[in-house]
This record gives sequence, structure tokens and C-alpha cells, in this order.
Amino acid sequence: MKEKINGLAVNITGNEKGKPVVFLHGFPYDSTMWKDTTKALKKEFKCITYDVRGLGKSKVGDGIYTMESYVDDLHDLIKKLKLKKPAICGLSMGGYMALRFAEKYKDDYSALILMDTKADGDDNANKLKRAGIIEKINNGKTEKFVEEFVTNCFSVDAPKDYPKVLKAWIKQAKKNKPKGIKGATIALLSRTDTNDFLKEINVPTLLICGAFDKLTPPEKMREMAEKIPNSDIGIIPRSGHMTPIENPAAVNDLILGFLRRVYVQ
Repeated sequence: MKEKINGLAVNITGNEKGKPVVFLHGFPYDSTMWKDTTKALKKEFKCITYDVRGLGKSKVGDGIYTMESYVDDLHDLIKKLKLKKPAICGLSMGGYMALRFAEKYKDDYSALILMDTKADGDDNANKLKRAGIIEKINNGKTEKFVEEFVTNCFSVDAPKDYPKVLKAWIKQAKKNKPKGIKGATIALLSRTDTNDFLKEINVPTLLICGAFDKLTPPEKMREMAEKIPNSDIGIIPRSGHMTPIENPAAVNDLILGFLRRVYVQ
């Protein structure tokens, strides 16, 4: 089922009686990145995916978003869909959203899946990189930025091992409006550091990271896992930053096993 809620393009599939799982996509992608994952889970779980404001088929509006507005969008969506303490799964930017949501709305979720992400806010070097992205977009170089950024998200072997997949995702990301990509960049720039919150997480938590992730490498995510009580971590072989696309079978097995352990007992 597809619908628009507060300007967000929302997709609902799976078992209506199953535990709800909300999936949060990365930058500069959209909810279609979860296609293989929801297909694997839909028999047992209710799967909700959506395009964050400004990306995919969601409303662009003024093109000025913050991480707080993204998180509040998620909270409003959960309330409008009457989801009872869903599991929250986020990749990269979606992971930033998941962590801040968990910190801000402590009683509104029951499990976390954090994929290829980190709890750090932007340091000065990364703030300057974000400023450079905005400058490129302002100068009409959005497509060049997208091609370079998306390529860097995938494993270095992607152009050789699965060039069609990489090209398809570059093409898909280029469909986003420049104003939306710029707004999402501002949201990333505005996020807070959630490292101090990690020790307070008291729900089942699974971390997943591609073995060849250059943006949030395994050693970085292992440090996160050590700070989250009773968390588990899985490293995905033959994958960079885009684990559910580069090695969906391994990712789906991990997520399905985790959710079954948490909810189906």
C-alpha cells in the first residue's frame, strides 16, 4: 500500500499482524533501497518504508530541513499509522535519524538496527565537506556530485563486480531534486552527536557494517557496539557502505534472525 502522509511518500507492506518495522534510508537515496529487505521480511513482519522529506517522491517544500525535523517527521508518521513501539532500522543518514529518534522519544520504539552509520556529529573537516556539497549544488553540479558520492558509497570492487547495480543507483539518486539533496545535506550538517546516549540504550540493538565500508568502517562501528549494552554486531562480506544492496542475502539473514529472536518467541 502506498500513501502520502504529511507530504511523505510512504509504503506499507507485509504481515498486518506482524511486529512493525520502520526502515530509514540513506543519503542521497530513497526508500526503494529496502526492496530486497522488505521482500525477505514481509511474511512475518509489517514493513514501513518512506522517502524522507526532499528525497524520492516526498515533498521538497522550501528545501531547508534539520535532523530534528526529520526525526519529528518519523515520530508523526508512527503516530498517524498507530504503530505500537516499532523496531527502527536505519542506514547511514537513516542511522543518524534512528539514534536521535531513540534519544528524543525513548518510549516509542522496541528495538534498533543501526546499519553503516555512526553516532558522531560532524567535525570541522566534515562541516567543510558539507559546505562544499552545497556549493556544488548551487553551481549546477548536482549530477556530478551524486555520481562521485554514490560510487564512493559502494565497495571499490563494485564497478567491476556489479556495474549494472552501481549504475542503476547512480541513476536513481540523480532523480532527486537539487533542492532536496541540498536540504538533506543541511540536515546532516545539523545533526547532534549521540555518543553519550549510546550507553543509555536499553532495547535489543543490532549493528551491521560492510566489511569494506569506507565511510563508516567496521572498526568505527565496533566502537559503537561496545558502548551499547547487550548489542550485537554483524560484518557483511563483499560489501561497502550500501550493505542491503551489495549483499542483501547476508543482511536479510541477520535482520530476520535478530527480529525473530526479539519478537517471535
